[in-house]
Amino acid sequence: MGLEDVVGYVAKLMVVSAITAPKARGVNNVVVRVLSGKDDLEALARKMEELSQLYGDFFARDANSVRNSDAVVVIGCKIVKIGIKKPEKWVIDADTILSLMNLGIALGSAVKTASLLNIDNRIMFSVGVAAQEMGLIDADYAFGIPLSAKPKNIYFDRTWPPK
Repeated sequence: MGLEDVVGYVAKLMVVSAITAPKARGVNNVVVRVLSGKDDLEALARKMEELSQLYGDFFARDANSVRNSDAVVVIGCKIVKIGIKKPEKWVIDADTILSLMNLGIALGSAVKTASLLNIDNRIMFSVGVAAQEMGLIDADYAFGIPLSAKPKNIYFDRTWPPK
């Protein structure tokens, strides 16, 4: 079993962690997708570079991280209406708050699993946006978690702006 196989296995365990993470009011609104293989990661990286023209250089910087990763776990959430009344002073409704809280807990559970198994990772907003734009995940909000098993953490010394 090679390192890429191990990373792929850890990605599957991260999916389990995200899916089984506690959910507000027991509502499962979390969706997860694993991307692996050089072709899939390259397509995602290219989309991120394209989106850097709209959203900023950090999309291009993060594209290099994706390109050099072994796999990417994309975790998103759908905003589920569960009928909580919004107090007038709140800017955002409770359904959105609880849905995003579920997403945050799922992300934390997934990266905890990767960390415990010594797989380098980093939560990236840019990856989630690109995955949504490509139709890779059906979610209202999404984040991506690139994974790497190399002698040095490739997400630690990222340059800004990208070179």
